[in-house]
Amino acid sequence: MQTEPKLPAMTAHRIGFLLWPNTKAMTLALAEEALRVAQRVHPDVAYELVFLQAEPAAEGAWRLPGEPWAGKLEGCQKLFLLADEPPGHLAPALSSALKQVVRAGCVIGGLSAGVYPLAQLGLLDGYRAAVHWRWQDDFTERFPKVIATSHLFDWDRDRLSACGGLAVLDLLLAVLARDHGAELAGAVSEELVVERIREGGERQRIPLQNRLGSSHPKLTQAVLLMEANIEEPLTTDEIAQHVCVSRRQLERIFKQYLNRVPSQYYLELRLNKARQLLMQTSKSIIQIGLSCGFSSGPHFSSAYRNFFGATPREDRNQRRSSSPFELSSIPSERG
Repeated sequence: MQTEPKLPAMTAHRIGFLLWPNTKAMTLALAEEALRVAQRVHPDVAYELVFLQAEPAAEGAWRLPGEPWAGKLEGCQKLFLLADEPPGHLAPALSSALKQVVRAGCVIGGLSAGVYPLAQLGLLDGYRAAVHWRWQDDFTERFPKVIATSHLFDWDRDRLSACGGLAVLDLLLAVLARDHGAELAGAVSEELVVERIREGGERQRIPLQNRLGSSHPKLTQAVLLMEANIEEPLTTDEIAQHVCVSRRQLERIFKQYLNRVPSQYYLELRLNKARQLLMQTSKSIIQIGLSCGFSSGPHFSSAYRNFFGATPREDRNQRRSSSPFELSSIPSERG
């Protein structure tokens, strides 16, 4: 009596997660759950998940799963770097290990601020990378050779990136679809009660009308005009003319939906943009003020202090003293 030949054991696809301290649990959980659900709903899917700590956590701090990376990263077919704030200095040994796994053919990716270490090592030069909108200005200034996008995620040859949040799940569903077919990705999304599978090229920021809490077409048009004209602000009369309403109508719409007049909303928009540039780029304070529509340094400083309670210089210095990343990325100013 002949026996059936035994089939060879299925080789698990090894996926590593390299975690920086303070990475949010949700960022890792989204990626891990997609892969674990895939194995549960499809018997032919086999993943081996490896969790490694890039740096030791502070004494007493809550830690995500994983052991110290211990000098080696080999053996993974895919390796994802996870961080929720841009990491500072990379240890030379870790830098060498990351370059080595790329040379060995590992597909490497950055989730949320995990794109920063890859960019620092030149591993994203000439590649598209999805960068969270909060870091777009800083990342573009620091890494001009990287094609930074505002996509949810990017898959450019052997480099993967997701801007963070739920986009991490979108990227992992794309990985499942590429590795095992769209049917499996659909089954996983159903299991996780995901309304739809989003494409990588979709925009990160929610539609303007959702941010405003209103779908009034004239309000939406007016705010879009403001956002497109930060450096050379339009007058309220010019905005009203562009959206085909009277100045009085425009002021009434803003007061009804946003509880402020157009000029006040516009000023806050410009000041918030200025603060983003102040914290994320090395541009001088006067450069930032001019790029956000302020006619002079004193004008900018006065408006900034009235709104934020501190001058631009005080705000920047306070951020430097509290964040190693900001301190290392923004050179000191004189005067």
